[in-house]
Amino acid sequence: MALEIVGKLIKVLPEVSGQSQKGPWSKQEFVLETLDASYPKKVCLTAWGDKVADLKQFGDGDTLKATFSAESREYNERWYTELRAFRIESAEGASADAGSGYSAPARPAAQPSQPRPAQQSQPAAMPFNTTFDDESNDLPF
Repeated sequence: MALEIVGKLIKVLPEVSGQSQKGPWSKQEFVLETLDASYPKKVCLTAWGDKVADLKQFGDGDTLKATFSAESREYNERWYTELRAFRIESAEGASADAGSGYSAPARPAAQPSQPRPAQQSQPAAMPFNTTFDDESNDLPF
């Protein structure tokens, strides 16, 4: 699931690095503020590996478009959510119709709709005084 957010870079947190069995790793968190004029939101995302280098080319106040995936995991009966940015680019060339600053993934174009058969707005009416006895009811229970 890929999501996008467009916002102003307001903070870049210190880079964290370490060594694992697979080799060295690094990550850096950064905060974007959405461009929604009425209710701007601050969102913290994480850049991993070579995306840390991509993040270094931007400074505070730059407008960025980040494509990310969201993942949650449980540890000691608590849930932790990470927004992992896998593409970070300048939003200057992006369209200005970002609106609230985030968007859901694009959906494929809808197939041409075929005419649907007319649907009844209400089920067929039953006479008010209809009674049901056990023999006329063919339900298995």
